[in-house]
Amino acid sequence: MTVIDDIDARVAPSALRPVFFTLRLGLHLLVVGLTLFVVVRALLEDAPTEVPVTILAVAFLAWYGAGVAGAHRHFPTWARVLWLVGLLLLWLAMSFLTPDAAFLAFPLFFLELHVLATPVAVPLVVITFGLSVWGTASHLGFEVGTILGPMISAGVAIVIGSGYRAMSQETRDRQALILDLLATREELAAASREAGTLAERERLAREIHDTVAQGLSSIQMLLHAAERDITDEPTREKLRLARETAADNLGETRRFIRELTPPSLDEQTLPAALRRLSDAINDQAEQSGSSTRVSFRLSGDAVMLPMAVDATLLRIAQGALANVLRHSGAERAELTLSYLGDEVALDVVDDGIGFDPRAAQREEVDGVAFGLRAMRQRAERQGGSIEIESAPGEGTAVSVRIPVVTA
Repeated sequence: MTVIDDIDARVAPSALRPVFFTLRLGLHLLVVGLTLFVVVRALLEDAPTEVPVTILAVAFLAWYGAGVAGAHRHFPTWARVLWLVGLLLLWLAMSFLTPDAAFLAFPLFFLELHVLATPVAVPLVVITFGLSVWGTASHLGFEVGTILGPMISAGVAIVIGSGYRAMSQETRDRQALILDLLATREELAAASREAGTLAERERLAREIHDTVAQGLSSIQMLLHAAERDITDEPTREKLRLARETAADNLGETRRFIRELTPPSLDEQTLPAALRRLSDAINDQAEQSGSSTRVSFRLSGDAVMLPMAVDATLLRIAQGALANVLRHSGAERAELTLSYLGDEVALDVVDDGIGFDPRAAQREEVDGVAFGLRAMRQRAERQGGSIEIESAPGEGTAVSVRIPVVTA
């Protein structure tokens, strides 16, 4: 892409698109109109230069049109600069032949400000202004209008171009914010569905445990007691068969309860799930040839927490250890679960390469930013908080705190 179309196509949301379209169309019409003016003036004067001026004007419009036609392609910076240099050379050739070519300096000012960065564009505008004055003075001599006209045009172009660039930047920022809000809305919707699913599974598991499982357990105990009191062997055999059937169904019911809980929490304790997670990460690291080793430590007296809190801490630990294994290059990592009375804490500390948390918030790098954002959202849904301390070369520490009411 080589002209103003490139910027507009990528940054303009629907509300501002008519504004950018109008400005773009106005610039195109200005270039074509002024070029045709130069040609018509050369033909009307019947000067010896009318043929070369016409040829250069056609070449100028063709080169400009090529840039407009390729406006929706992502050309590298050097291609844009080459396109602009070509326009300037053709304009200089026309300026050498006719003073009327000085009028084309005005749209060229805008093109330079759009194609190039401001620190480069502004000096080039000044140079173009000087060349415009030279081209006019070489034909008509130095006069006040020869200098004042291009100077005013250059000043107006710089002011309008700077304002347009500021509006484009504001539009880009707004577009990025809109996209981020849409992504956050989708994540919140997914999180809400996940939370609803977890709550429903927890409710079903609790209901089955309190009704079917307890009933089958009572039936099993009663049949066992009746079996001891019966002396008739055929009847005792029937009672034994009924007791074993009840025991088998109780086992199946408990299996259903375990399947309704988060898979890694089927031992009913968070510390056991985190210990298994550490072992699984170590196995995965060994199989992949990584030197990372994870150790688990429990602090305080473990208490039964709501399933939603257990599941949140487990998922955060999984995300943090996955980042350690994939991105940190750490030798050691320590996973610590601490029961602190009115809150539970989860800490993941590694001695890896670290990173800049502020940079990770600004842009997604290898999925790290998304993972950190997901962990933060999980903690906040449970009324908790997460702190991340890291710096390049100094490892990373992830600390999660969630207030709890024991189940």
